[in-house]
Amino acid sequence: MMRAQAAHIAVPGFNIPYLPMMEPVARALCDARCFGLIMVARLEWEKFAAGGVQPVYETYQQVKDERFMRLHLDHVPVIDEDNLPVDYEDILTEAATLGYDSIMVDGSRLSLDDNIAATRRIVDMAHARDVAVEAELGAVMGHESGPMPPYEELFASGQGFTDPDEARRFVSETKVDWLSVAIGSVHGAISETARRAKKPAARLSIERLDALREATGIPLVLHGGTGIPKEYILESVQHGIAKINIATAIRQPYEALMAEDESAALQAVYDATMTVIRDDLELLHSVDILNPGGAQA
Repeated sequence: MMRAQAAHIAVPGFNIPYLPMMEPVARALCDARCFGLIMVARLEWEKFAAGGVQPVYETYQQVKDERFMRLHLDHVPVIDEDNLPVDYEDILTEAATLGYDSIMVDGSRLSLDDNIAATRRIVDMAHARDVAVEAELGAVMGHESGPMPPYEELFASGQGFTDPDEARRFVSETKVDWLSVAIGSVHGAISETARRAKKPAARLSIERLDALREATGIPLVLHGGTGIPKEYILESVQHGIAKINIATAIRQPYEALMAEDESAALQAVYDATMTVIRDDLELLHSVDILNPGGAQA
């Protein structure tokens, strides 16, 4: 990921809420010669049908081509979107022991001190297994079960944006590898009533991103990448974003067709993934620049 940040190239992370989606996403990465992450978050087996840590790992073994991809366990929260405690240490330890290449602990609903403590425990465990760790500081909204405040109100107030001084302390004390920051993006809705709705058009505070890059010195991650105007996305990559999470853009085309025509639904996932890589992120042949050579980018 350090190489991606230095080269001003994003590594896309594609979330897999339904296991059949993994194959067309992996195939698109290979066909586009794009280095990316195959990802699943805890909510994708709690709210959707990803199965769990073990089924995701087993499916990945069937489709992987490590010239173009790695396996990442996305959001495992300490406190989840329903404000319930999660056995996060057990889940993350299982993934790191199985062979996931990287994992994410999400303590963003905790106090700063508690987030630091939880993240440091996971970093110590994962680094002993040579597994990279992502964490989150700030509040990337959208996964909560209740209604979200109007987007323009959120952006204007900077509510939930990551604080650079807190980020400097967080990175220093946790030794985390990558940091997900809140600079204006929102997650796709996951409730039954809202998950098929169009996401609000978000934008990004490049000024805040610059301050976070200078404060942390590590690769930064943008969650909620779907729906942000392309110019903001590409500018963010020039200013420190090294990984961009994509979920809604590939999930909604699959859900629109999965009950009627599985083959068409899978083709829709492939087409949507290629559109993100080719048109939205301009990442065709990114592997030839990053040249991961069997190691993480």
